[in-house]
Amino acid sequence: MVRKISDSIVYIGTDDYSDPKFENQYEIPDGMAYNSYLIKDNKTAILDSCDIRTAEAWRENLVTALEGSEPDYFILHHLEPDHSSQLSWLLETYPSLTLVATSKALQMIPQFFPGIILEGRTLAVKEGDVLELGAHKLKFYMAPMVHWPEVMVSYEMAEKILFSADAFGKFGGLEHCGFDSKEEKDWACEARRYYFNIVGKYGVPVQTLLKKLGSEDIKTICPLHGPVLTGELSEYFRLYNIWSSYEVESDGVFVACASIHGNTLKAAESFAKMLRERGVKVAFSDLTRDDQAEAVEDAFRYRTLVLAASSYDAGLFPPAAEFISHLQDKNWQNRRVGLIENGSWAPSAGRVMREKFAAMKDITLLEPLVSIRSAFKETDIPALTALADAVCN
Repeated sequence: MVRKISDSIVYIGTDDYSDPKFENQYEIPDGMAYNSYLIKDNKTAILDSCDIRTAEAWRENLVTALEGSEPDYFILHHLEPDHSSQLSWLLETYPSLTLVATSKALQMIPQFFPGIILEGRTLAVKEGDVLELGAHKLKFYMAPMVHWPEVMVSYEMAEKILFSADAFGKFGGLEHCGFDSKEEKDWACEARRYYFNIVGKYGVPVQTLLKKLGSEDIKTICPLHGPVLTGELSEYFRLYNIWSSYEVESDGVFVACASIHGNTLKAAESFAKMLRERGVKVAFSDLTRDDQAEAVEDAFRYRTLVLAASSYDAGLFPPAAEFISHLQDKNWQNRRVGLIENGSWAPSAGRVMREKFAAMKDITLLEPLVSIRSAFKETDIPALTALADAVCN
């Protein structure tokens, strides 16, 4: 896709609908956008490239946008392969091209491109450096661990555009989901799932970057994934501030379950119904069937998680263990947790879940721990009711 953002800035990114999973783990039914941009001034700068799967389309977009001119700079905000795959091709195709990146990125590049020759072809930039292209000037901000150590973002001072690397990105191809804020249907849903599963562990670095950018007058955000954000940007910054500070975004309870034969599922569904009858908003996930990345998103979105799981091999049923592991990996914190276990002769799920959640930061474990023996029965309702009382309090 070649599309003008302004008279001088052109979108040359690509969509990929061939791969059902991003990074071989996150489901992307609407595809994925690999964004890249071109700034045309006295000097011409390419900003990032694409994933190797879309290399041919990206090269065509670049040549079309260049209109016969030669690029002067290739600005690499983020070295991850889905944005840097065309580095060697660019250096070979355009002999006068200079690579602009952080010193950390330049150090890491040979790990991805063995034998690459960079001598005399690079410009290492640091915090606050400005690259003048003519009327357009790019000011660089270092963004280590958002979400790799070599990341930077750049602020184009003339048109007040933030090139934000993976920050403010989302899942979904632009032709399917919309090119910009005017066309985008529902940014927050897939942006939230993207943030917590890709960037979520690194809330402190994101907060640091947001504070740095607070002094700039930003009119447009151009991320490496997802639509170009225009118009009123305050809502995007509001959400990113909530997400990166591990605060609660929405009122409600997330009920998740991992059931072997369906009995634990019945208990979880009964508990969710009990909450809804009290007027509580409930999100629900069957961890044995539903997307784990969606479950991680909902666990971060709401203040309270209630996890129902079966015992298994004197421990915890693997889908529930996997879910908790994802939360640990993403630095999940500042939440309340209620637990429902099931076991036929020696229930163990509750003990394992307690231990795992107790090791996380600022987690409040609600009482009682509901323990079900085999089938869900009427005699289990009082314990569920007591847990519902604790959740609602």
